[in-house]
Amino acid sequence: MAETREYDVIVLGAGSGGYATALRVGQLGLKVGLIEADKVGGTCLHRGCIPTKALLHAAEVADEMREGPSIGVRGAFEGIDMQALNVYKEGVVQKMYKGLTGLVSSRGVDTIAGWGRLVDKHTVEVNGTHYRGKNIVLASGSYSKTLGLDITGRVITSDQALSMNEVPGSVIILGGGVIGVEFASIWASYGAEVTIIEALPHLAPNEDEAVSKMLERSFRKRGIKFVTKTMFDRVEQTEAGVTVFTQNGKGYVADYLLVATGRGPATANLGYEEQGIAMDRGFVLTDERLRTNVPGIYAVGDIVPGLQLAHRGFLQGIFVAEEIAGLNPRPINENYIPRVTFCNPEIASVGLNQAKAEEVYGKDNVETVEFNLAGNGKSQMLGTQGFVKLVREKNGPILGFHAIGARMGEQIGEGELMVAWEASPEDFDGLIHAHPSQNESIGEAVLALAGKPLHTHN
Repeated sequence: MAETREYDVIVLGAGSGGYATALRVGQLGLKVGLIEADKVGGTCLHRGCIPTKALLHAAEVADEMREGPSIGVRGAFEGIDMQALNVYKEGVVQKMYKGLTGLVSSRGVDTIAGWGRLVDKHTVEVNGTHYRGKNIVLASGSYSKTLGLDITGRVITSDQALSMNEVPGSVIILGGGVIGVEFASIWASYGAEVTIIEALPHLAPNEDEAVSKMLERSFRKRGIKFVTKTMFDRVEQTEAGVTVFTQNGKGYVADYLLVATGRGPATANLGYEEQGIAMDRGFVLTDERLRTNVPGIYAVGDIVPGLQLAHRGFLQGIFVAEEIAGLNPRPINENYIPRVTFCNPEIASVGLNQAKAEEVYGKDNVETVEFNLAGNGKSQMLGTQGFVKLVREKNGPILGFHAIGARMGEQIGEGELMVAWEASPEDFDGLIHAHPSQNESIGEAVLALAGKPLHTHN
């Protein structure tokens, strides 16, 4: 008979959603077991957000080195030392990993190494041992979609892209969403020739259309090639490279093909369906309190339909921990979850875009303003183009914040607050934004929305 260990909460998966759940459960004084087959931190820390942003920082430095002579700084960009860059990237990851494992231990969380499988409605089995929880939280994360392609040789996903030892001479990227445009930006800064193939009408198709169009203009200026409304057909590869064929009969040749068509829920062979948990295309279905249809079982993170973002997982993990502890937390409004795409230029958004707001409130009941970063001193120093766009219900609150430009991701906090707190332009009366800063561009947009623009024409 298998050994059984008892807990208040068992968390299956130690990625962003799972470890956040465990940390908060431990903080609330409940006994919690955190099961992970790989490393605490999951995709985000080891194969996603953190290593990708380390590569993006190197890309930013490379671009600044190229631009140095134009502002009187002597120097030259001589190329990327991938071996040294990978050491830097892994150093960042390992420091974060060490800090996270120490934090998990300090909260009294039992970390259980191994592949866990749900074997009844209160039990997860790992290596022959049963871990029984009064509550179970499913947090098994996601994987890179591949369209059924063999990920071998020169056909890669983001996992392989993050561990490359060379800067490719040329790359075709299949997919113009977040992953695709971030890697396009990285490789273009490193000196590669990049072509994006996107099936939808725009790059960054989930963003406000004005933002997507600005990104496309910026990418053209950077020499990043792309085609939209173009469906993938097949790929042929040799030892030397790939040829990608699209359904309109065209072919594209490059050294590598990056498949960046999104991420799917990692729920196969974990026992979820066998225990009667309601599923849809591999996703775990929950109510607004993140409860599955099976009492005592919750789900968080990328396996729950919606935005696949690490900080959404954090928020859901905190919510579920407090729900289990009986604190009755306020349900999460996913419209208030901020989104940042860390390409160059950066994209930051939260709330409704213009098209969605007009769909919900009616075209005549929606107002928008854009403040062009050409009128922002700090943005001029950075040599960036872009804008801040606010979407408002007419005579009502701000519904959406959308920005594009260098480093604009750092401005998303105020955007989140103005949308989540249903601020109106009048709520900013008596407040001012520091000059000269990029944050000032938000203040200018608010002034314009209030009908009293300062550094912009009426």
